[in-house]
Amino acid sequence: MPLLYTIGKLAVAPTIRLAFRPTVEGLEHIPATGGAIFAGNHLSVADELLLGTVVPRHLAFWAKSEYFKGTGVKGAFSKFVLTGLGAIPVERAGGRAALSAFDAAIPVLKAGDLVAVYPEGTRSPDGRLYRGRTGAARLAVAAGVPIIPVGVTGTDKAQPIGTRVPRPGKAKISIRFGKPLDFTGRSDDRTSLREMTDEMMAEIQKLTGQEYVPRYAPKRAEPTAGPTA
Repeated sequence: MPLLYTIGKLAVAPTIRLAFRPTVEGLEHIPATGGAIFAGNHLSVADELLLGTVVPRHLAFWAKSEYFKGTGVKGAFSKFVLTGLGAIPVERAGGRAALSAFDAAIPVLKAGDLVAVYPEGTRSPDGRLYRGRTGAARLAVAAGVPIIPVGVTGTDKAQPIGTRVPRPGKAKISIRFGKPLDFTGRSDDRTSLREMTDEMMAEIQKLTGQEYVPRYAPKRAEPTAGPTA
């Protein structure tokens, strides 16, 4: 586990758990060793913060590549922090540039680390669960690791879209982990990836109870999740 991440787990995580008091279920589904992908619904910026707090192992998140390329003292500090946390850089340009983030995640997963992905591609604008993009399934097949479905509720009330500062105590927060989905040996053709993704989203819906919308969530001006293509 990266040093800065370890420090955060010891110094910051207890305070976050005390402030938000999340109910956590299914921790037994998180493997003690080996790589895995956490695929969850996305309601709020607070999702990443809380997920990293309750998962006992190091969890690698995506971060915009420009945060690694800044200049001056601020840029150097940003790069130092993100590198120290084990973040994976992602290009926002799309196409081959965005797919390079998946290339970077594969050795991370094969080395036994955990990676978080939000298949909807952005935060839900209305609290419903939208159609998942196939990136998580493609990554699972390429790296040969399971997908652990994650369902989070309440964070959209604790930190609604457009709110910079979380408001602990505004809602009861629940984080539920489902049984790992093993897609080993499945084809990575478009049809198969779509089937795996729909299966994954169905498991997430079971954990959250959200209404499902069979179309992609509308894009936001500022993407908040990692690559999803």
